[in-house]
Amino acid sequence: MKLNYGRTFLLGLGFLGVSAIWSIYGVFVPVFLKDKFHLSPFVLGFFLTLDNIAALLIQPPVGVWSDKIRTPIGRRMPFILIGAPISALAFCFIPIAPILPLFVLCTSTLLISMAAWRTPVVALVADVTPSPLRSQASAIISFMGGVGALIAYFGGARLSKINVAYPFWLGAVVVVIAAGLLLAFVREPKEADAQQVEVDTVQPGFWASLQIVCRDRSAFCMLLATFFLMFSYTAVEGAFTLYASSHLRLEEADSAVLLGVLSLVFIIFALPSGNLGAKFGRRNTVMAGLVGMGASLLTIFVLPVSVLTRAVFKMQIPGVGAFAVTTVALLLMFVGICWALIIVHLLPMLSDMTDNGHIGTYTGLYYLVTSMAAIAGPIVNGGIVQITNNYNNVMLLAPIASFIAVALMTQVKKGEIISRKVEKESNSI
Repeated sequence: MKLNYGRTFLLGLGFLGVSAIWSIYGVFVPVFLKDKFHLSPFVLGFFLTLDNIAALLIQPPVGVWSDKIRTPIGRRMPFILIGAPISALAFCFIPIAPILPLFVLCTSTLLISMAAWRTPVVALVADVTPSPLRSQASAIISFMGGVGALIAYFGGARLSKINVAYPFWLGAVVVVIAAGLLLAFVREPKEADAQQVEVDTVQPGFWASLQIVCRDRSAFCMLLATFFLMFSYTAVEGAFTLYASSHLRLEEADSAVLLGVLSLVFIIFALPSGNLGAKFGRRNTVMAGLVGMGASLLTIFVLPVSVLTRAVFKMQIPGVGAFAVTTVALLLMFVGICWALIIVHLLPMLSDMTDNGHIGTYTGLYYLVTSMAAIAGPIVNGGIVQITNNYNNVMLLAPIASFIAVALMTQVKKGEIISRKVEKESNSI
């Protein structure tokens, strides 16, 4: 059994577009809110959770819907066809919105439209990939997402020095091209639709599926661990631009480059991570990544600014030029390695806890949990920063959340490739 790399890379184009838009959004929108509209840290933190609130309300039911719907172009493709162009158009207007109400209108349109097509894109990967190859396919999808982030961070950092609107227009072009190629060259498997006909009459809805998951100890602990690990990562990612400018005294473009370095390392290690999960087990690989990420973020919190900003060596980055690799950059590189060990395996593990007829539903549950974590992270961090008036505290809760996730992962007993095979044998019996 071999992975169809060409098809998987094409599927990754959808996630590349999603990643490019969210990376640009995460770097520049906080700066607009602070410098252009003068919002307080707590209000700013709440505003940055609106994308996750939209995802929380929209992505889970969309996942269920995309499991049930059938059209001439498939179950997942209609959501991409409608959502991607609207997302790109709204994204173009965000940097040129002159007043806060118009800015909110543009961002709200973006958030709703993006939430409508992200779950179908990711579910489509599991639709066309058998269980033993899902970690490797997820590694490629994560790789493509990293490429999207890399384009956003490095290309965006360079373009923002010319005009702050250019990164947004770049992101819009990337997502339109990526979605267009996906629609043109990827066809959903007809056998998936045939299988779906058999389960439509007995398939539970979203809330019934959630209750089923809660009764499954492994799936429940998996979702809880996902909440805490995503809390850890998104809490830091969402506030990193302000952390870098306020605590490390760096320019916005430099903070974008730092995040770009993290994404570059993530890209390099995403593909090996899929193979490591197949060799040493998905759960063990995820736990190793969590321990490493927690330790790295704790180190960033403890070290003084003078040490974090000290140059260790220099390297050439295409499109950026000479880049002084500081202590904080090295630590973020290690975070990128650890994040590759973690994120590549989460959805394959969850997908292998259910059957093909419910993959969209379980993908929606995954995004429900990640959205809740991404809502909680910026709000809690924003509140802590406002109370303490110290942006270094952005790094305080992330290590704690990572180590809680490690403890929860020890209770996960399903989701490995062998578990999927046993489940199939059990079903056939």
